[in-house]
Amino acid sequence: MNRVVVVGAGVGGLAAAARLAATGHRVTVYERAGVVGGKLGRYVHHTPAGSFHFDTGPSLLTLPQVFTDLFAATGGGPGPLAPVPLDPIVRHVFPDGTVLDSCADPTAFADRIRAVFGARAADDWRRLWRRAERVWRASWRDILRTGIDSPLALARLGWRVGDLAAIAPGTTLRGLGRRHLRDPRLRMLLDRYATYTGADPRRAPAALVAVPYAELAFGGHYLPGGLGTLADALLARCAALGVTVHTGTPVTAIDAAGGRVHGVRLAGGARVPADVVVANVDALTVYRDLLPTPTRLARLTDRSLGGFVLLLGVRGTTPGLAHHTVFFPPDYDAEFDAVFGDPGRGVPARPAVDPTVFVTVADDPAVRPDGHEAWFVLVNAAPHGRSASAVDWRRPGLASAYADHVLDVLAARGVDVRDRLLFREVRTPADLATATGAPGGAIYGTAGGLLRPPNRGPVRGLFLVGGATHPGGGLPMVTLSAEIVAGQIGAA
Repeated sequence: MNRVVVVGAGVGGLAAAARLAATGHRVTVYERAGVVGGKLGRYVHHTPAGSFHFDTGPSLLTLPQVFTDLFAATGGGPGPLAPVPLDPIVRHVFPDGTVLDSCADPTAFADRIRAVFGARAADDWRRLWRRAERVWRASWRDILRTGIDSPLALARLGWRVGDLAAIAPGTTLRGLGRRHLRDPRLRMLLDRYATYTGADPRRAPAALVAVPYAELAFGGHYLPGGLGTLADALLARCAALGVTVHTGTPVTAIDAAGGRVHGVRLAGGARVPADVVVANVDALTVYRDLLPTPTRLARLTDRSLGGFVLLLGVRGTTPGLAHHTVFFPPDYDAEFDAVFGDPGRGVPARPAVDPTVFVTVADDPAVRPDGHEAWFVLVNAAPHGRSASAVDWRRPGLASAYADHVLDVLAARGVDVRDRLLFREVRTPADLATATGAPGGAIYGTAGGLLRPPNRGPVRGLFLVGGATHPGGGLPMVTLSAEIVAGQIGAA
């Protein structure tokens, strides 16, 4: 039995703690914030009309079987979650006013495409879907549940010829869309899945076509009361397994003298001995700030995008909105040019003038008073910072002015709530950086790709979980990272 310290009580950290405790390890978790959940954040705004509850992080649960497996492995049964399937998963509103609702039935979705865009577009989508299925199956079999520690390890995988043809190494997601989809609106829909991993579709690998496959094949789900209830369920499972969780307790260093883990140091100087340390913090923070000898991790050069968020209390109800609705701009590339910038040509990142706007409005009486709506509004944004690839979101007046602008953009696209606002709260990448320790408030750490920082750290006994490490960001991926790490520790 090992003494295990988990640094960070995000979903990856709590899932790893539960899995390790279930196999007999003595596990203690230290979390810098006052609550668990990490980027799976929550916020409550109280008004005379009643309380509004917001998920300030993920708003869609995909691959529910990953969570069923986690709870089954750590206590039996399917667990306490009761995911509600969404239809539509996302309502897409395109610049020309056409609307396309996605769903988890491939045949039904192709029929919807045919009804809105025509038979040729539906046939194109079916061909892309067959390719996406091959990429998904290869990824699930060889990558997503296996530790990938280096480019050589990735190259040594037993790829089948058909898998390689589908994955198309060297091709971008944008290139894949142009090759398969003739309708520009379907290309726009596909491009958006690069932003799920914080990446630019013009540079993201074509293998990310597995992301829409996972969402549309297995469905998108909502948890009544909000997705933050997942953190509650994980914390309860950890408590039942004897895991000790300390909140409001930052870890300031990992003791790794002599090339192996000996424990951690807490704020205030206390030392906690450990045989194994699992870090559920950004990989950049681990390598640069927590280890005794700072190390530059070569693959941590491209940070993912951040998010500019509005939390709105809205009077009345708004027709035409689904649980998730995305409003696309006329010029998607102009948005990517702004958010990612081009530092090599001296073009800095900046707030997008005409951004894609993603609106989440849950039809759940548990999250808003009667006769009101709780809106989560998300716009792609550059991370916080003062470099050419970032935006100083703390610049006086910027956040408030951009919030006004986003509401104006929504009004121009036919959804004007400016005269129905009970309140608004603004969250910038700078706020996420402060709340979670994510460098720059980058949502997914390293920008999306097949190869992220490995789960095994650079010293013996150190392991990494979470969205900034393999296999990537998103609730199911960070949960799979915990499964991978628990297996590696068990095999050590």
